[in-house]
Amino acid sequence: MTVDSSTGRLTQRERRERTESALITAAAELVVESGLRSLTLAGVGERAGYSRGIVNHHFGSKQALVEALALATQSGFVPGMDGREPGLDRLLALVDGYVGKLAEVGVTNRAFLVLWAEASTAPELTETFRRRDEAFRSDLRADVAAGIAAGTVRPEADPDDVAVAIVGQLRGIGLQRLLDGDAVNTERLRRTVADHWRRALSTEDPTRR
Repeated sequence: MTVDSSTGRLTQRERRERTESALITAAAELVVESGLRSLTLAGVGERAGYSRGIVNHHFGSKQALVEALALATQSGFVPGMDGREPGLDRLLALVDGYVGKLAEVGVTNRAFLVLWAEASTAPELTETFRRRDEAFRSDLRADVAAGIAAGTVRPEADPDDVAVAIVGQLRGIGLQRLLDGDAVNTERLRRTVADHWRRALSTEDPTRR
């Protein structure tokens, strides 16, 4: 992190980013410990060592805080995806990377899975997590469509169906990792899941592999 060279102090932007990061981490900890009902602006401020006024200043509402938490936990979850062209290779790399990343799931990602599981029965979460899942599915649909156009994905593959199936599978594996980590061997499973989708989608003859 850089500092103002003339004073040796953090800039205003850096102070804001540091504070928001601390507040999001505090919110994640509370969610992991007790679920959505435990999450209040006052509680987040207390956990992070700030006043409720600071939390209000940065987020304004619990809904905005939840949205920020959802975005923070998923942005860049699998590194290196932004520079890859849509297609089968990107889809397989995402699947492999997602399962592999679950081996080191931290408090913010655990919070995302807890909230995602609660979203079906918590109206204040439903829209936020619907948008997050739709963004995930949109990327996957683009990969399938690009693969079909390039001739690497079977033309009968339906982008919508594939996207729904992959998101459901990956989120489900994440929840199992959260509930019973010892039952999920992420290093072995990442290869199994990626190979499953390669065989299901690729136009390449699997007997030649």
